[in-house]
Amino acid sequence: MSGTSAPRYGTPNWEMIGKWLELPAEQDGPFWAVNLMDYRELADYADGCETTLTGREADDVYAPLGPLAEIGAMPAFAADVIDQPLGAPSYDRVAIVRYPSRAKFFEMQRREDFLELHVHKDAGMASTIVFAARPLHAGDLPDGGAHVLRVRRFAEGQQPAADPTGVTPVAHFEIEGAIVGDGRRWDDARFDRVEDSALSLLSETGGVEEQIITVLGPSELDDLAASVTTAAATN
Repeated sequence: MSGTSAPRYGTPNWEMIGKWLELPAEQDGPFWAVNLMDYRELADYADGCETTLTGREADDVYAPLGPLAEIGAMPAFAADVIDQPLGAPSYDRVAIVRYPSRAKFFEMQRREDFLELHVHKDAGMASTIVFAARPLHAGDLPDGGAHVLRVRRFAEGQQPAADPTGVTPVAHFEIEGAIVGDGRRWDDARFDRVEDSALSLLSETGGVEEQIITVLGPSELDDLAASVTTAAATN
């Protein structure tokens, strides 16, 4: 997806994409694309064009705000990763976009203005996972502690144990599947405020088979709660 059937930064989930293409319009609706982004040190353009751009700078050139606005999508969240105590590869940035529907998502992939920008994403991104998710809860970010995103896969037949003391929930998403990824399956994504004393305990959560834990820096954009509360009005 994302402008090409064979992106260099990940493997499209063709099984899920095929189901989306057959989805009746009355069953379609908003979803949130949660992006974990791992940048190349230096941008690498597929046409061999020489550049001094870093991977991050190429992704900043990509930022498809115009095409997103044209299809009615809403950028909801963006922040740098400042620490990653668990999970690989190491990610550099997290971003979330609310799409009005899967049909509109596919529409964007075919837009010329999007395709022209996408070459910069392909050049800048070493690897990425893009999850399709729906919110179970989303609130405003409280003060104090570290802002942490956890992406988790539950152990077979189990539910995750309760969080340790010092974890304040901010937002919780159920993951439908990875639109683009590395073949791994994930069940949920959680944003929390976590006190320093509790951060090391997150990796020991019972009932979780695998997880990626990222500590986020100051938000470049935080309209996550608003993206959830206004979703019904825009659908």
